[in-house]
Amino acid sequence: MQTMNLNLNLAARPLRKAAATFVLVLAAGITQTAIAQPYGGHAGHRGGGMDGPGMALMHPHHMERVLDSVNATAEQRAQIKQIVQAAHSDLKAQREAGRALREQGQALFVQTNVDARAAESLRVQMVAQHDQASKRMLQAMLDASRVLSAEQRKALGDRLAQRKAMAERHRVERESMAPAPR
Repeated sequence: MQTMNLNLNLAARPLRKAAATFVLVLAAGITQTAIAQPYGGHAGHRGGGMDGPGMALMHPHHMERVLDSVNATAEQRAQIKQIVQAAHSDLKAQREAGRALREQGQALFVQTNVDARAAESLRVQMVAQHDQASKRMLQAMLDASRVLSAEQRKALGDRLAQRKAMAERHRVERESMAPAPR
């Protein structure tokens, strides 16, 4: 039962991952993928790093810095902010729907006899809900990609690569300083 409950909690991660992916794709200028690993990452990871949910839907200050780094025009900034706000609103509604599905799952799995058909039906609903969020994020990414020039998207991609390399160096440093497992 605990394993099944963990799987339901992981079902909440795709929306967070979708939001984080939007930020990464906007920064990198990659417009051809949506969510490559919907259940990826560490189960307990809730933030940190450029790919963490902490960057979800980019804080306005971070967005300004990203747009500053490519010399985005006032018109580009306004268009991208509108795209992000619309995606944020849509994903908020989807996040609430996902929360309701998780609550249904929790209620289902604490029953004396767990109904396998009901569990499968719930899983199908969760996958469909994730697919809907993924499609929404892809649309937002495509919309944002049309606002920035190819040169701006490349500059953002270069910046993301630098940040990713820095994060990897920091991860290696942290691991080398960690005490050996017993």
